[in-house]
Amino acid sequence: MLRVVTLSSLFPDATRPNFGVFVERQTVGLAAHPDVALRVVAPIGLPPFPLSRHARYRGLAGLPRRETWRGLDVHRPRFLAVPGTAGRFHARALGRAVARVLDPIAGTFDVIDASFFFPDGVAAIGLGRRYGVPVSIKARGADIHHWGRAPATAAQVRRAGLAADGLLAVGAAMRDDMVALGMPPDRIRVHHTGVDQTLFAPRDRAAAKAALGLHGPVVLSVGALIPRKGHAIVLDALARLPHVTLAIAGEGPDRGALERRATRLGIADRVRFLGAVAHDDLPGWLAAADAMALASSSEGLANVWVESLSSGTPIVVTDVGSAREVVTAPTAGRIVARTPDAFAAALRDLLHAPPDRDAVRAYADPFTWEANTAALYDHLRGVVANYSG
Repeated sequence: MLRVVTLSSLFPDATRPNFGVFVERQTVGLAAHPDVALRVVAPIGLPPFPLSRHARYRGLAGLPRRETWRGLDVHRPRFLAVPGTAGRFHARALGRAVARVLDPIAGTFDVIDASFFFPDGVAAIGLGRRYGVPVSIKARGADIHHWGRAPATAAQVRRAGLAADGLLAVGAAMRDDMVALGMPPDRIRVHHTGVDQTLFAPRDRAAAKAALGLHGPVVLSVGALIPRKGHAIVLDALARLPHVTLAIAGEGPDRGALERRATRLGIADRVRFLGAVAHDDLPGWLAAADAMALASSSEGLANVWVESLSSGTPIVVTDVGSAREVVTAPTAGRIVARTPDAFAAALRDLLHAPPDRDAVRAYADPFTWEANTAALYDHLRGVVANYSG
């Protein structure tokens, strides 16, 4: 029996049901493996008092310290995330908090599976040494592209990558980025995400639109309302596409600015800000959309790219991360420059000559949770077998 501790600060809770839902799904799959016994530690970073009493953090502070979540045994220790330190002390604080959970059960697990590189992976290295077990760390996107390059944390990320017993990357492009930071290429395995291809599947598009009160051509954009996701670029592209509706699924600090931009462009009547859409409700929106557009400045391998293809909806994305591993033919969509004109041209092309939905769906076929689970189990089993202490 492979005894695993999955460590992830990117994990859903009652206040943030969509937060790290792909980590949750990966963990549920691994826990269901007949040769795995798994515990989850999902640390929660909170600022010092009195800021921790602010309404923004009150819900997090009130979460249970331990609970059963989607059938998983989940511990939620708190760690101090001091504002204004650029994350410099996050990993150390997280490690101390996790040690208080793991100390009483030391000797009952074989490997620490850190599902996000920073601060989780950095902390996991010290924890692995504390308990004499190997550590695997997975890189997903911002944990390498931001924390791996930020002055306050880059050295921590690099040291963790050198010390880890096993490394995972969401795609080949992410693997290359890790190698560029000095991590050993022979220790990095590409581990693609999965998608529930029963939930995310082609449907009658007209019926899906009618169910959501939509009509005419529809473009969907999915992602947090932050500059990195490029929603402003898609709004500017929409201004060049008369009679097209844009629905934006996501919440974040840029919402007000984006709403004002839509008004200024004269397209507010064609933009629907959906807020945070529950993951189980997303398939309906993807099935209704004629295309999905995301103008990110950086990504790893975005789950929504694959979820869209699985729904039969082509995508228009920037040339970031593993986009070229997903959009491998024009039927799947377009990879374009991060400009309004480029997005408008690609969307216009797809709306004028939409590809067959089943043909689009075929490009998601390799991305299954079953394959994800099998690869993760094989990787962790190998990390344990090769561990020399």
